[in-house]
Amino acid sequence: MTATFTKTVAAAVTALIIGISPAMAGGQISIGFSPTDPDQAQALGLGLRMFSVVQGMSANGGNAFQNGNFNSAGFNQNGSNNSGVIFQDGNGHNGTISQNGNDNTCGLFQFGEATNAQCQQNGNGQSGITTVFGF
Repeated sequence: MTATFTKTVAAAVTALIIGISPAMAGGQISIGFSPTDPDQAQALGLGLRMFSVVQGMSANGGNAFQNGNFNSAGFNQNGSNNSGVIFQDGNGHNGTISQNGNDNTCGLFQFGEATNAQCQQNGNGQSGITTVFGF
């Protein structure tokens, strides 16, 4: 009888503690694509440059669009004709694009809350896209 009572009390206390604790589940899911075929890389690069122009940004250089609070975007580009776009919708995102070489294109899209993502390209003629969902 005492063992059953003790287990019941322990279960009740555990349920109470879990019940009053705020949910701290958080994380992110990332989906990335980097073509290995030069024609696919060129097509993706063209698409990302067109996206930048449609959004009212430049087709070359580093471009950031931020909708939310406490977002940060950073670019490091060494070379010529590189293009990077960081699109952040939500709060607390941190995104960086680093490009070393020529004719590289990278798109970094962050949605939801508090994601961290990077795009790094070393070489010439590379394209990549990463989409991150934070929760």
